[in-house]
Amino acid sequence: QVQLVESGGGLVQPGGSLRLSCAASESIFSFNVMAWYRQAPGKQRELVAVITNSDVTNYADSVKGRFTISRDNAKNTVNLQMNSLKPEDTAVYYCNAVRLNPRPTNYWGQGTQVTVSS
Repeated sequence: QVQLVESGGGLVQPGGSLRLSCAASESIFSFNVMAWYRQAPGKQRELVAVITNSDVTNYADSVKGRFTISRDNAKNTVNLQMNSLKPEDTAVYYCNAVRLNPRPTNYWGQGTQVTVSS
């Protein structure tokens, strides 16, 4: 059973930075895509950033230029560096991994809370 464990969430002031990490129980090379999603209270879960196993990245418009997703293959982790944080970034952030073979399968972490507030 694949396990994804997020860490690095917390309380930060507007304009501050946080770095989230997602540790996978298996080699991240086995996943075609890894991503970060977030869900704010009363809102639907939304895609924040995605990275493929060929290091192609994509971001939600709301975080472009502020967030950076990266892979550390040696540590089997995917990281999300979040800079210039805004109160509207407050949400539970979830790590996601997708494996396409032998059949498309989604894996999720338990989530980590990020609160941006003064």
